[in-house]
Amino acid sequence: MARLFFMALVCFLLIVVSVNTVLAQVPPQPAAPLTLPSLQIQLGRSESPEELTTTIQIILIITLLTLAPAILILVTSFTRIIIVLSLLRHALSTQQIPPNQVLVGLALFLTVFIMSPVLEEINDRAVQPYLAREIDQQTAINNAMVPIRSFMFHNVRQKDLVLFLNIAGESRPDNDADVRTRVLIPAFVISELKMAFQMGFMLFIPFLIIDMVVASILMSMGMMMLPPIMVSLPFKILLFVLVDGWNLLVHSLVASFRM
Repeated sequence: MARLFFMALVCFLLIVVSVNTVLAQVPPQPAAPLTLPSLQIQLGRSESPEELTTTIQIILIITLLTLAPAILILVTSFTRIIIVLSLLRHALSTQQIPPNQVLVGLALFLTVFIMSPVLEEINDRAVQPYLAREIDQQTAINNAMVPIRSFMFHNVRQKDLVLFLNIAGESRPDNDADVRTRVLIPAFVISELKMAFQMGFMLFIPFLIIDMVVASILMSMGMMMLPPIMVSLPFKILLFVLVDGWNLLVHSLVASFRM
């Protein structure tokens, strides 16, 4: 890959140098009026059903590409991580610090770190065989879904899974392979939401105690006009730093997932 990139870069530089040399030898010409190309979109009749089918497939692929980020977020560890990080920021009462870009970036990198075994298995079982033309597209999709479904089954609650099986009107299957993906994904999402809120509640407890202590002290001193948050914020940040909060939080998040 590095060799191909280097060769492409060299060819590009040679083309640029050649064009500049040719242009330097051409005598200057009077400027021509600027013309812009026109773009037309037309609807016509199809010669065969295959053309219409291909067009519909392209439209569906473009639609799926717009939904791909949301789908990937819901079937990975991103949901739990970003919710816990957001609840931590609210517990610290630091408003927009850390900013959203930092939280989302940290959540994405932690998601890639946690999902790396799943991604490697997808690459070995689906992507590389498909690129080598050893399997067809449908087989590649089925092989890619196996590690993703395995990850979701390890982290979904049976209660949530039974809930969506009942909503879908399906009987409880004998094994995990019989559970449909359209049932598994929403069950996994609400399981992640429950776990994220449980972890967020545990984060709120020590900071809530600090807020209560500071508010009680200010009331006993008769300082009613001083907002308790202004006094408690430095102590909450100090506590979080002293206990190495980021290390503990990341360790707890990564350890909370079962592979």
